[in-house]
Amino acid sequence: MTPPADDAAPGPVGPGPVGPGPVGPGPVGHGRMLRKEDARFVRGLGRFVDDIRLPGMLHGAVLRSPYAHARIVSVDVSAAESHPLVRAVITGELLAERGLAWMPTLSHDVAAVLATDKVRYQGQEVAFVVAENRYAARDALCLIDVEYEPLEPVIDARRALDGDAPLVRDELQRDNRVFDWESGDAAATEAAFAAAAHVSACDLLYPRVHPSPLETCGIVASVDRVSGRLTVHATTQAPHAHRALYSTIAGIPEHRIRIIAPDIGGGFGNKVGMYPGYLCAVVGSILTGAPVKWTEDRSENLMSTSFARDYHMRGEIASTSDGRILALRVRVLADHGAFNGTAQPSKFPAGFFHIFTGSYAVPAAHCHVTGVYTNKAPGGVAYACSFRVTEASYLVERLVDVLAHDLGRDPAALRMQNLLRPEDFPYRCATGWEYDSGDYPRTLALALEMAGYDELRREQAAVRAADTGSRMGIGISFFTEAVGAGPRATMDIAGFGMADAAELRIHPTGSAMLAVSCMSQGQGHETTFAQMVAEELGIPPDLVDVVQGDTDRTPFGLGTYGSRSTPVAGAATVVAARRVRERARTVAAAMLEVAPGDLEWEKGRFGVRGVPGVGATIAEIALAAHSDLELPEGVEGQLDATCVYNPPNLTFPCGAYVCVVDVDTGTGQVVVRRFVAVDDCGVRINPTIVEGQVHGGLADGIGMALMELIAFDRCGNHLGASFMDYLLPTAMECPSWELGETVTPSPHHPIGAKGIGECATVGSPAAVVNAVLDAIGVRHADMPLTPAQVWRALQGTPMRNDLAVL
Repeated sequence: MTPPADDAAPGPVGPGPVGPGPVGPGPVGHGRMLRKEDARFVRGLGRFVDDIRLPGMLHGAVLRSPYAHARIVSVDVSAAESHPLVRAVITGELLAERGLAWMPTLSHDVAAVLATDKVRYQGQEVAFVVAENRYAARDALCLIDVEYEPLEPVIDARRALDGDAPLVRDELQRDNRVFDWESGDAAATEAAFAAAAHVSACDLLYPRVHPSPLETCGIVASVDRVSGRLTVHATTQAPHAHRALYSTIAGIPEHRIRIIAPDIGGGFGNKVGMYPGYLCAVVGSILTGAPVKWTEDRSENLMSTSFARDYHMRGEIASTSDGRILALRVRVLADHGAFNGTAQPSKFPAGFFHIFTGSYAVPAAHCHVTGVYTNKAPGGVAYACSFRVTEASYLVERLVDVLAHDLGRDPAALRMQNLLRPEDFPYRCATGWEYDSGDYPRTLALALEMAGYDELRREQAAVRAADTGSRMGIGISFFTEAVGAGPRATMDIAGFGMADAAELRIHPTGSAMLAVSCMSQGQGHETTFAQMVAEELGIPPDLVDVVQGDTDRTPFGLGTYGSRSTPVAGAATVVAARRVRERARTVAAAMLEVAPGDLEWEKGRFGVRGVPGVGATIAEIALAAHSDLELPEGVEGQLDATCVYNPPNLTFPCGAYVCVVDVDTGTGQVVVRRFVAVDDCGVRINPTIVEGQVHGGLADGIGMALMELIAFDRCGNHLGASFMDYLLPTAMECPSWELGETVTPSPHHPIGAKGIGECATVGSPAAVVNAVLDAIGVRHADMPLTPAQVWRALQGTPMRNDLAVL
C-alpha cells in the first residue's frame, strides 16, 4: 500500500462487518475538543480508590521482607493479634491452609501471595495485618516476629546461570532459567555476517526502571456474608482479567465478583498485574466480614510492584562498505526478578522484541533471548506497556549510531539510506512480523526539516571550535512501534485471547451510552470514544456517555495496556456504531416507506435518494425504533449493537525524533535544549489528546536516558525506594516540545488509527542518549547518563555498564 499524502482524502480503509465507511476527520466526531473528563479533575472531583469509604471499613498493611533472599524459620504473630485494634493477621501458613498461598501471574508463572518457605526479594510480602485504622495496622507490623535464615542472593543477571549460583525458585528444582527464545533465521544471518564488508558491535544495558504512577496501587475489598458476593474497587488496568483471576484463586464464582476501577492516577503498565496486597485484602474481608482497604505507600510501590526493562544486550550489525545494513545479530539476557509476572503476551516469552530490526530494510536477523530469575522484585512489566518494543528500538537505534560512528557517516544520512520505503508496505520483517503501512523517509525528512538539521550541524562545529566549556550534541532516533495486542490466535494473557468489546445503546431521544472493556488511566477515553461514536452516527460527542472500569456494566475484554485502546476497543466501538447505523437504515426505511437501498447516509441522517429534504435524523430514527412503528418481519426494534473485535494484526505507528543537548564539561550536567518529534499514528481522532500523550512519553524518555535507575547493592538492598533516590523528570528538565505529524492509515483498522500512547516512550530514550554521546564524543555509554557518569566519560574514565548492581 502506498499511503496518501497528508492533504489527500484517505478514502475507505479496511474491511468491516457492515462496510468500512469513511476515515479521517469529520465535522462532528474527529477533531480537537476539550476532554470531557477534565471538568471533574480540575475541580478535584475525581473519584479514586483511596476516596472510597464504606461502612465499617477496616485497613490493611503489609509486612515486607528486609532480605533479598532468606529462609523463613518462623513467623510469630501472637503479639500482633493481641493488639486491641487488630482484627486479623494473615500469614502464608494461613493462606496455604486455604489453598491460597500461590497465585497465577499473567504470564503463566505462579507467584507467592505471602511467603511461606522463603523470601525471594527485598520487600516481598510476608504477613498482612487488618486493623480498625491504617495507623494501628502499621503499628502492629512491628509486633510480628519473623526469624530469617539469610541466603546468598542472585542480584546480577549475568551470574544467574552460573553453576554455583543460588536457586531463586527452589520449588522448580532446576536452574534460574525462565526461558530461552529465538527469532529469525540464524543460518541466513551468519551467512550475511560472513559476507559483510563491515561489522560493528556494542554491549548495552537497558537498566531497570519503574513506571512510578502518580497514584500507587490500592484496593477496597468487600465480601457480602449473605450473598457471598465480592465487590472490589481497585486500581487496575484490566478489570475483567482481574475478575477471572480472583475467581480462579479464591474459588468465588465469577458472576458473584464485581470489579470497579474508578478514576486511576496513571498506570503505565504498573497496574496490569495482580499484587499480593489485593488478595490479602479479599481474604481479610472474608475473615472479618467487613470491607478492607489497602493502599501502598510510595516506597512499597517502588520496591515491590512491577518494574520495567532490565535487559543486557549484545548487538552486532553487518553492512556493506557504504553503510547498507545487511544483518543484525543479538543476544539478550532478560532479568525477570523472582517471578515472571506481566512481562509479555505469554506466547512470546520475550514480548515483541521480534521487531528489533526496527524501521530498516534488514534482509537477515536473528536474536536469542534468555530470561532469568533473580532476587529482585518480579514483573518485567512493559512500561509504558510496550511489550519489549522499547528495548528493541533502543538496541537498533544505538547500533545504527555506532555503525555511523565507525564508518564516519552522518547518522541522519545512514538512516535515510536504510529506511523502509512506502512501496515496501505491507512489509514482512526478517523475523516474520508484517508492518502495516508507513512513509518512513517522509517522516524523517520532516523531523530534520523542523529541526533545521544542517544548520544545527554547522552550529555544533562552531561550538566545538570555540571550546567554551560547553559541548553541543545532536541525536536522532527512528522507531517502529507494535501496538494493539493482539490477534487471539497468537497472543494471550493468562490464557485469555486479547480481544476487546463494545456495547452501544442509543436511547429513544437520540443520546447514547457506550460500554467498553478497556480502562483509562488518563488517556481521555471518555472523550475520544465519544468522538468515534459521534463521527459514525453524526450526534454530538457530549450526548455520548462512555462507561468503563465496571465489570457489571461493561463487556469482557483484556483492558488497557500496550496502546490497545484505539487499535482494539476503538475498533470495536466503530464497528458497533456502524452496526447501529445499519439498523437505523432499516428503521428509517420503514418510517419513510421506502426500500433500505433507496436511502443514502448523510452526517447524522438518512435521506431518500433523489428526494431532497426527505429523511430522518438519528434521533428521530431512535425514537421510532422504540415506538409502535411496524417493522419488517425479523427486524427488532431499538438501535443497540455490540462488537467483540479480534484484531487481524497489530498496528505499527512510527516516528522520527531529533534531540539537541548541551553538556557542561566541568560538571557533566546535560540540558535538553530542543526536542523535535514527528509521529505517525495513523488517523488522529483528537489531535490535542495525541499531543498530550506524546508530551508525556517524551518526558519519560528524558527521565530514563538521564536519571531513572533502580539499583541494588550486592546484598540485594533496593537503593531507589523513594523519590529522593529514584529521580523523575520535571518541567525543569523538559524543553518546549516541537511536534509534527505524518499520517499513513492502517489498512486493516476500521478508521485507519494505529495508537499513540507508548510511541514517544519507545522512541525518545535513544534520541537523548545519541545526543549526549554525540556531544562528548563517546562511542557508547549506558543509561542513565547522570552528570557523574558524563563527567567520568569526559575525563576518559570508562563508563560502566553494570550500574544496576553497585
